[in-house]
Formats: sequence, structure tokens, C-alpha cells
Amino acid sequence: MRFLDDAPRFLFFTGKGGVGKTSIACASAVRLAESGASVLLVSTDPASNVGQVFGVTIGNTVTPIAAVPGLSALEIDPEQAAAQYRERIVGLVRGLLPPAEMASIEEQLSGACTTEIASFNEFTDLLTDAAWTAAYDHILFDTAPTGHTIRLLQLPGSWTDFLTEGTGDASCLGPLSGLEKQRAVYAEAVAALADPARTRLVLVARAQGGALREAARTQAELAAIGMQRQHLVVNGILPAGPATLSDADAGTPAEADPLFDAIRVREQQALATMPAGLRTAPTDYVGLKSTNMVGLAALRSLLEPEVVSTLGTGIATVAPGAPLSALVDEIEAGGHGLVMLMGKGGVGKTTLAAAIAVSLAERGLPVHLTTTDPAAHLDDTLAGGLANLTVSRIDPAVEIANYTERVMRTKGAHLDAQGQAMLREDLRSPCTEEIAVFQAFSRVSREAKGTFVVMDTAPTGHTLLLLDATGSYHREVTRQLGGGIRLTTPMMRLQDPEQTKVILVTLAETTPVLEAAELQADLERAGITPWAWIVNNSIAAAAPTNPLLLARARNELPELEHVHEKRAPRLAVVPLLAEEPVGIPALLALAAGRQPAPASVR
Repeated sequence: MRFLDDAPRFLFFTGKGGVGKTSIACASAVRLAESGASVLLVSTDPASNVGQVFGVTIGNTVTPIAAVPGLSALEIDPEQAAAQYRERIVGLVRGLLPPAEMASIEEQLSGACTTEIASFNEFTDLLTDAAWTAAYDHILFDTAPTGHTIRLLQLPGSWTDFLTEGTGDASCLGPLSGLEKQRAVYAEAVAALADPARTRLVLVARAQGGALREAARTQAELAAIGMQRQHLVVNGILPAGPATLSDADAGTPAEADPLFDAIRVREQQALATMPAGLRTAPTDYVGLKSTNMVGLAALRSLLEPEVVSTLGTGIATVAPGAPLSALVDEIEAGGHGLVMLMGKGGVGKTTLAAAIAVSLAERGLPVHLTTTDPAAHLDDTLAGGLANLTVSRIDPAVEIANYTERVMRTKGAHLDAQGQAMLREDLRSPCTEEIAVFQAFSRVSREAKGTFVVMDTAPTGHTLLLLDATGSYHREVTRQLGGGIRLTTPMMRLQDPEQTKVILVTLAETTPVLEAAELQADLERAGITPWAWIVNNSIAAAAPTNPLLLARARNELPELEHVHEKRAPRLAVVPLLAEEPVGIPALLALAAGRQPAPASVR
């Protein structure tokens, strides 16, 4: 693999959610460590699953991987990092200030802004602390999905600019306390990221148009902040064709499989038309494997060709589950409400949200389809409009601009020029985005009182931060109002199944199912009970005949049974489709449980 040749000290693995960043990063860490290097594998993803891949408990401390001498791992847990950051600040004044003032300080430090800053501090230490660089030959970063990654990698520059220009009367003064002394550390982090002798970026993608376009956007945006040394890894490629997938034991060639052939053609078309910028990047191709990437043996095999003779043959049976149309029927029966699709990045939330929305709109019902995902592409998925369907996106940049203008028009109207300058400076703080996006979410969710609102949420980490902001708002409002006043807050709407239906989306694979189960537990701790699960892109449900796809289908069955029996109050299973469900007709076919018509005849 060329991306591991002459590997520098720092390697970043990034890309659209669900493309296999964690698997590629883990397999790379194993290969480097087994070549004799000392390696630290770091996850900066709020929904990290590095521990699940290795089958060990990792966490916010360096943990040796016993089965791989020379390899250690670290998961930067945002909540734990934030708790430690808060304690460093609050601990200095605990017992010295009145309870009311202590409560105010702790409230300032309770939001997502503190979480972001705390995680960022740990990230920059790994790039700049001489103790870390002396201890390891390589530090590999399994980064969060692309939206998080771009924000994370831009932070050293943006925080340096923010500190250089002054914090003024910042509303996030609590979280920002102590940042000034970090100025030199942040400047060094910028230098490390931009130095090709120290840092290499590995863009991980699938042979899919959306994933390749996302990789190209990431490539351009990170090149703009100085990260020029970039490699492309295209993961999960199907082999050359069914004739190469013979069953060695039987001595006979595999039967032609229309599903396999259609996906293979689709992949090759995507690669042939990939954005021009990616074509100049050094590129490696990783073949689709028959097993889930959990455990050391699977990781060692990932960067090697599949051993076809072990695949065998057989027929896969599908675990119980309803078609997607059954969920849409129940949603329609409610008359109105908020439908939120949540889950790991890359599991198909955008497509399924669009399919549910267009199916409801096709039935003559008013529907608002929206997204809080910074990397979502609803327009590309819909590829057209439909009567009764309104489409929007909660764009952080737009919401920040609108929020800033609104605050300047109201609060700023009564200030002199110096006061207005300080207020505008305050609104440039990173905390403003959290407030602005939360207000937009609250505004959209209120519409569900009289219509259907289908929300495609961000990958799990973003979603939990959004719900944390919702919970903080709920606690603050109820605290201020006291008893005797009735008010419906956004969190109360989320907790009411008559108003909100939360649908968890996953794949029939070990890691996505585990992550969806963890998200379900987090939601239930917040008083939110998921209404249904959707297992998307199920190979078993597509009834393949190709040996490789059959092997993967057999591996799906335990996951499908587990979700049906242990997790999901309602379960829909959506098969892997020969044609990508893009456009209104294809989305309607998906929702109805039909194979979309080929693009050439639509």
C-alpha cells in the first residue's frame, strides 16, 4: 500500500462516514507495528469504535494492544475530556465562591463549546508535545466523519486567529479561560499539520459518486489550510467479475449474479468519473472482504487480497423484518409529527429520510424534509421536486449569520460604536454556532405540531451534541420558570412518542449495530425511546448468488436476528439495490419495497 510507504510521524485517516476509515486506520496501525515501529492509534471521533474493532476496552488513556507488540491506542472521549477540563477550571474556585456563582460557572462550562475546546486541547498536545513524539515512531489519527474532521483540522488556525484578535466580552468566557497561554501550542499545531515531512492525510472513500465527491471537497478544503500531502484509498472494491470468484473446492465457476454485476459496473463508472483533483493523488484500492472488520485476523487480511476458496456457497435466509412501507404507513396514521433518523455516518440516513418524506408527500400529505448534517446532500438525492414537499438544510454558516444579524439588530441597537464592536467580537466565538444551530432545530421541530417534519440528522457525535444542547436548554428553562408554569420545550417534544418518532438506521454489520445500540442507550438515558430501527443495504435481503456476496450475507444473519429480537420495537430491512436510489421515482420505489428502475429507462 503506497500510503504506508515511507510513512511520516503523523497520519490522518478521514472521509465520509461509513467508508471504512476506522478499519483502514486500525489495519495500518497493525501493519506498521508488526514491521517493528512503535505506534499510537488515536480516535478523535465522538462515536469511536476502535475498542470494538480490537475487542478491548480503550478510553481516554493510552492502552497497549496486547496482541500487537508496539501498538497502543487512545480514544479521545469528548465528554470525559470536557469533564476534566471543567474540573481544572472549577476546582480552582470551589469552596471560595457562593453556590449561585459556582452554579453559573458550571452552567457556562456545560455546553458543546467546552466539549469542543477540551477535545481540541488533547488533539494539539499529541501534535506538539515532545514527550509524545519521542515515545512513538508514528501517531495515526482515526478522525471523525468529514464534517467533524474539517472543523477539527481548521481549529488550530481559527483558534489562533481568534486569540490573536482578542476574545473581548465573549459569551463563552468560561470555556475560553486559559486559551491565551495556549497560543504557541496552537501555532505549532498549524505548522505540524502543514509540514509534509511530518503529516500525511489519507482520504478514504468508496467507489461511489457521493463518497468520491466528499473526498474531493475534503482534499480541496484541507489543501487550503496547508495539508498538501494527500493519498486516496478506495475501500470495498468488488473484484474484477464473477468469473474470478470460482469456488475452488467445487472446481466450478460462480454463477453470474445480476446484483454483483450491476454494483461492479456502478463502481467502475464512479471511478472513471471521479473529480479531477483526486486523479492526481497517489491511490490505493482495497478489495471488499467477506468478513466484518472485527478482530486482529480480519484487520491483517484487510490490506491483502481476499482468499476466494474459503468463501464456499450456500443460501442465506433473511431475519424477520417489515418493508420500509410498513413504517411509512404507521407514520402516516399519526397525522403529523417529527420523524428523526439517527445513526452512524454512512449508513444511508439521507436516502432513507428522503424516501420516507417523498412517500408521505406522494400520499398528499404536507412534508418538510430537512437535515442537520453538515455533509448531507439532499438535493443530489432527490434530484427534483414534488408537490407537498418542502426541503431545507440547517446550514451552520447561514444560521450563524442570521443569529448574528438578529442579535446586532436587537441587543446591539442600544450600544455605542465600541459596545457594538465588542458584541460583534463576542458573536465570532465558536460557541455561537451551537446556539444558532440549536435555535434553528427548535424552530423546525415546532412545525411538526401541524405537519410532518422528517429530519436527516448528522452522524452520531453531532446528534448527541445537538441533543445535549436541547437538554441544557430544557434544564435552564425549567429552572428559571420554577413550578406552576407549563411550557413545552424541544426536549419534551423529543421525549413524547406522540410528537416525535426517532428511527435508528444501521447496517447488518457488527460495528454499526453496536454503535446504534449505544446510541439507543444514550437516548433512553435522556428519556427518548427510539420508535423503530431500519437495517439498510442488507445483502441478505437482496438474495445474492455470488460467493463473495453470499459470504457477506451469511455474516449479516446474526446481526439481523439480534436487532430483531433484542433491540428494535419495530424493524424494517431495506435490501442492497442494484441501482442507486437517486431521484423521486427511485426513492418512491425504495419506500414501497421495489427495485428502482434502471436509470436508462427512468
